[in-house]
Amino acid sequence: MTTWDILLWAVLPYVTIAVFVVGTIWRYRYDKFGWTTRSSQLYEGRLMRVASPLFHIGILAVLVGHVVGLLIPESWTNATGLSEDAYHVIAVGLGLVAGAFTLFGIAMLIYRRRTVGPVFAATTRNDKTMYVFLVAAILLGLLTTLLASGLIGDGYNYRETVSPWFRSIFYLNPQVVLMAEAPTSFHVHAIAGMLIFIIWPFTRLVHAFSAPVGYLVRPYVVYRSRGPHDAGARIPRKGWEKVG
Repeated sequence: MTTWDILLWAVLPYVTIAVFVVGTIWRYRYDKFGWTTRSSQLYEGRLMRVASPLFHIGILAVLVGHVVGLLIPESWTNATGLSEDAYHVIAVGLGLVAGAFTLFGIAMLIYRRRTVGPVFAATTRNDKTMYVFLVAAILLGLLTTLLASGLIGDGYNYRETVSPWFRSIFYLNPQVVLMAEAPTSFHVHAIAGMLIFIIWPFTRLVHAFSAPVGYLVRPYVVYRSRGPHDAGARIPRKGWEKVG
C-alpha cells in the first residue's frame, strides 16, 4: 500500500462526499435561479425526443446496476439462491445494454448540440466540461464491464474487492488494500466516477434532485369546457363591436 493508494482510496472519497454535499447545499441556497436543466428543447425537438429518453433510461439503469453491485454483498445474493455465475451473466448483460443506451443517447445529444446552431450557441463551457467527464465515465464503465465479463481479458469479480472497499467508506473504515488490488481499469473508472460527483453541484446535473416524481402520484387535473359562451370559442363579429 503506497501513499497514492491512501490518497486515492481513503482521502479522495471523503473529499468527494464533502464537496458533493456542501456544494449542493451552497448551489441551492445561492443559485436557485441557476438550478435548472437549461433545456434547449425549444430550439430543436426531433433529435431531443429520441436522445433524451435513451440517455435518461440508460443512466437510471446504470445507477441501479451500481447500487446492486456495490451495496449488496455477494453473500446476500448467494443466500437468495442466485449463484455467482448467474448473477455475473445478468449483471454483464444488463450492464452492457444500459451502457449502450447511455452512450448512444449522450452521443446523439452531443451531435445535436454541435450541429444545431441555436443549441450550440446556448452551450456553455460548463456544459462542455460536464460532457467530457460524463463521456469518459461512460466509456470507462463499459470497458470495466467488458473486463469483468471476460469478453476482454480473463474476467474479474469486483464484488470481492471494489464493492467491500466502497461499503467500507460509509463505515468510516476504508479498506484501501482491497481497492489497491483491483485492476487499473477499475481504478480509473472509480476516479472518473468520483470526479463526476465533485463537479455535480456546479453543473446542470443538479436538476436530477428536482425530478418531478410527484407527477406520478398527484391527482388528475380536470379540464372542463365552458361551452359556446367561452370567450375563446366565440365567433368574432365583423367591424366594431358596440360599446355599452
